[in-house]
Amino acid sequence: MKTEHLTPVLDTNILGTSIEVSQRPIDRFARAHDASHYLLVPDAVVVPRDVDEIARVFRAAHASRRPITFRSGGTSLSGQGVSKDILIDVRKHFRRIDVGEDGLNVCVQPGATVRQTNARLARHGRKLGPDPASEIACTIGGVIANNSSGMTCGTVENSYRTIESLVIVLPSGTVIDTSDPAAEQTLWDNEPELARGLLDLRSKLLSDPAAVARVRQQFAMKNTMGYGLNSLLDFESPLDILTHLVIGSEGTLAFVAEATFRTVEVLPHAATALLVFDQLSEAVTSLPALVQAGFRAIELMDSQALRVAQSLPGVSAHLDNLIIEHHTALLVELHARTADELASIESAVGPVLESLRLTRPGTFTSDPDKRAALWRVRKGLYTSVAGSRPAGTSALLEDIVVPLDRLLPTCERLVDLLHEHGYEDSVIFGHAKDGNLHFMLNERFDDPASVERYRRFTERLVDLVLEHGGSLKAEHGTGRIMAPFVRRQYGDWLYGMMLEIKRLFDPHAILNPGVVLSDDPESYLRDLKSAPPVEAEVDRCVECGYCEPTCPSKDLTLTPRQRIVLRRDIAAAQRDGHDALVAELTADYTYDAVETCAVDGLCSIACPVDINTGDLVRRLRAEGSSAALNASWSAAARAWGPVTVAGSIALTGAKRATTSVATGITRAGRAVLGAETVPLYDGGLPAGGPARPRATGSVDGADAVFFAACIGSIFGPEDDSIGATEAFIRLVDRAGMKLIIPDRLAGMCCGTPWKSKGHEHGHRTMAAKVLPALFEASDSGRLPIVCDAASCTEGIRALAATAEDPKLQSLRFVDATEFVHDRILDGLSTHNRLSTMAMHHTCSTTAIGVNPAMDAIARFIADEVFVPTEWGCCAFAGDRGLLHPELTHEATAREAAEVSAREFDAYVSANRTCEIGLTRATGRTYRHILEALELATRPHHVSGSSGHGN
Repeated sequence: MKTEHLTPVLDTNILGTSIEVSQRPIDRFARAHDASHYLLVPDAVVVPRDVDEIARVFRAAHASRRPITFRSGGTSLSGQGVSKDILIDVRKHFRRIDVGEDGLNVCVQPGATVRQTNARLARHGRKLGPDPASEIACTIGGVIANNSSGMTCGTVENSYRTIESLVIVLPSGTVIDTSDPAAEQTLWDNEPELARGLLDLRSKLLSDPAAVARVRQQFAMKNTMGYGLNSLLDFESPLDILTHLVIGSEGTLAFVAEATFRTVEVLPHAATALLVFDQLSEAVTSLPALVQAGFRAIELMDSQALRVAQSLPGVSAHLDNLIIEHHTALLVELHARTADELASIESAVGPVLESLRLTRPGTFTSDPDKRAALWRVRKGLYTSVAGSRPAGTSALLEDIVVPLDRLLPTCERLVDLLHEHGYEDSVIFGHAKDGNLHFMLNERFDDPASVERYRRFTERLVDLVLEHGGSLKAEHGTGRIMAPFVRRQYGDWLYGMMLEIKRLFDPHAILNPGVVLSDDPESYLRDLKSAPPVEAEVDRCVECGYCEPTCPSKDLTLTPRQRIVLRRDIAAAQRDGHDALVAELTADYTYDAVETCAVDGLCSIACPVDINTGDLVRRLRAEGSSAALNASWSAAARAWGPVTVAGSIALTGAKRATTSVATGITRAGRAVLGAETVPLYDGGLPAGGPARPRATGSVDGADAVFFAACIGSIFGPEDDSIGATEAFIRLVDRAGMKLIIPDRLAGMCCGTPWKSKGHEHGHRTMAAKVLPALFEASDSGRLPIVCDAASCTEGIRALAATAEDPKLQSLRFVDATEFVHDRILDGLSTHNRLSTMAMHHTCSTTAIGVNPAMDAIARFIADEVFVPTEWGCCAFAGDRGLLHPELTHEATAREAAEVSAREFDAYVSANRTCEIGLTRATGRTYRHILEALELATRPHHVSGSSGHGN
C-alpha cells in the first residue's frame, strides 16, 4: 500500500505519515467483502502496526469525524465487518500468541485465528473455551467482538466467561490494560464520565427488579443481541463492567488490542453417535434427558438436513437405505480424560438411549474415521447447500435461540415459515442443548420481489422468536441484520440503556455506525450484496474467508476470497459502465491476483464449497500468455532434458561467480523481458544438481518404478548433502529392494511448470511423452511409480488425470516418503539418532496426504519433532519464488521466526524448492526428510555414494 497522492480521509496532522493507508480501488474493493450478505466499499483501508497507531487513528477519526470499522477474519455473518468509510484491517500486524505457564491462560492479539491459538495450546492439553465452527478462519478479534460460542461451550465457556483481561483502546485514544493494578485509576483519570456513567447505569438497572429479571432471563440463553447488559449485574467496578461490555459489542464501543483468556482442558477421548427419530417432536422431547446425562454436543438436524446429508460422499452408513419423511436426528458426543472414563460414561448413558424411541439403535463409536464420517453428516450441510445454490443467489446462515422448553413449537413454526415464503431447500440444524437453531436459505438480492419476500419472512421470524421468549441472535452477533429489532426484543427502557452505553463510550459515534443499534426500521434491507454470475470458479464462492489463513500471499497482495470477489466487482463495474474503475482494477489485478498467486491448492482444502482458486489463476495466466511464450514452453516440453541441464549449468556457473554479477545479469534481463519471464538470482540458491538416474533394470522382481524429479537435477543438494534422489536409492538398496528407472527419464517432467503457468499445449505435450513411458515401465500399471519430490508427486497425479485413456489414468503414483514409510521403515535401524528436528510440511504433502508418513519417519529418527504452528506454503512454487522473491519472503516470515527462536539438530521437508525457500528464510539448512533418514540409519562403516544415479 502507498500513502502518496491520496485525498486525506483522516486528519493527517494527527495520523502522521507512517501508518499504512490506501485508497487504491483494488485494496478498497478486496476488503469490502466479508461472509455476510451486506456490501459497503470503504473510502480507505488503514493497516496499523501497533496499539500506538490504533490510538492515533482514533484521535484522527475524532478530529475528522470519520467513522471507522475494524476487520480481521471477515467471517462474521451479520454485516458487522463492512464499512463505507474507514476500514481498519488488523489481521496483518496483530497476530501474536503468548501461551502462559502450562497453557492455563493465553494472551492473543485480534488477528490470530482460533485454530492457530488452539494449535499452540494443544501442546499443553488446553484450548480456548469458545469453539465456533469457523475456527479455521475466525479471529480472536471477531470471537471477542461477537462473544462467540460454538458447538460445546454454551454460556459457561464463551468469551464473556473465560476472559481474564483485555488491552482496550477507547474511541478517545485512551489505552487501558485491565490487567494493570492501576487500570481502574487510569479509567477514572482519563475517562471520568464513562466510569461514572457505568456506575449510574448499574444503579439504575438494579433499582428495577422487573428489568433485572428480564436481563437475567435474556442472558441465561446464548444471546448476542444488543449490548451485554448482564455485565451491569455481574460486576460492580466500572473497569470490570467496561471489560465485559466490550465483549460482544462488535467494534462499536472500543478496540481490543489483545485479550488474555482462561483456557479449558482438552478431553482427548470422545465417542459419537447419530440418533435418528421418526419425528421432530420425539427428538426434541428427548433433549432434557440427554442434557441431564452430560452430553458435550447435541446437534439437531431436521428432515431436509438429513436428505442433504444422505447425498454427501463418505457420510455414515447410519443413513443408508433410510427413506426420510419427517425424521430428525441428534448427533451426540461424549468427552472424557481417559479411555476407561469414556467407557464408564458410555455405560452410564446407555439406559438413557434405551429409553428413547429411535428409528434405529444409536451406537457409539470412538474410531476417528467413523466419528469423522458422523460429523460430516452435520458439517457437510453448509458445503452442500451453499455450493449447490442457484447462480446469482446469496447463501444466508442465520441463528436464533429460545428456551429449551420452547424449542419444539419454534422449530415446527420455523419449518412452516420457510415453506410459506418459498424457501423450499432450506435446512434447519443447530446446537440443540442450548435451544440454538441455525437455518440456511438462498436468496437473490438483485431482485426487488425477492428482497420483499426476505423482508416479510424476517418480520414473521422476529415475531416467532420473541413470542417464545427467545433472542434473535445467539452466536452470530447483532450486526446490521438485527440492529433494527434490538428495541423490540428488549423494550424501550432497556434499549435506552444501550443507547446511553454507546454515548458514554463513543460520544461522536465514530465506531461502526449502523451496527448493533439502529432506529431505522429498514436499515437491515440496505446495502444488500448481490452475487451476479461471473465464471465457474467464482460463482460457488460464499465469501466465507475460510481460505484466507492458509494463503501464502495474504500479507503481500490478495487472498483467494479477494481474488474471487474482485472478479465479481470487475463484472459489476463493466455491467454498470464504470470503465475507469474497470481499467484500474484490471491493471492492478495482474500483479496482485495473478502474478503473486502460488497456486498451491491449500485454499481448496480449507474451502467449504471446494473451490481451488489456483484453477482460476491458471486459466487467467493461460488467457494472458502470448503466443510466443506458449510456443517457447511447448518447445521446452519437447526438449526438457537439455533445458534442465542448461538450468543446472547456469546455477553452477552463477554459484562460482560473485553474487553481485549473477544478480545484476538477471536484474537486467528482468528489466528487458519482465519479472514474469526472468527469475531473479541471489546467493542463497544452490549450484546445479547431478544428472537424473540412468535407465536400469527390468520388471522382473522389481518393486517400483522410480520417477526421480527434475528439480533435484536443476537445484543441487547442499554442499554436505547427497540429495533426495540418492537418499531414496540408498534406502531402497538397504532394504534389498529393486527399482526400475524408465527410459528417457532426463526429458520427462511432472508437468507442473506448464500447468501452473497456464501453458496448456506444453502440459499436453509432456503428458503425451511421460504417461505412456511410465505405463510401459510399470508393467502396464502393475508397479507403483515413486517420485522423490512431493510437489512432483502431486503434479504427475494431476498429469495422469488429464489422460483420455483410462489405463493411463489408473497409474499408481506414490510419494517417496510414503513408500519408505510403508515398505522400508520397519526394516531399518537407527545408528545416528537426533535429539531435535524441525519439520516443514508443504502444500503438496498436505494435499496428497503424506504428512503423517513424514511425521512418523521423523519420530523414528528424532526424540523431538517440532512442526511450527505457523507453517504454511513457502510460495516458492517452482520458479514463483525466483520470479517474485517478495512472495516467498512474506509467506515464510512467520514460520521462519518461530523456527529461528531455537536451534534444532536437523531441518527437514519433502520438496527441493521448499527446502530452498525455508533455508533462505531461516538461515538454517533444510534437507529432504529421506536424507535425514538415510544418514540416521547409515551404518557407521558406510560412506560415499552407492553408485546409483550418477
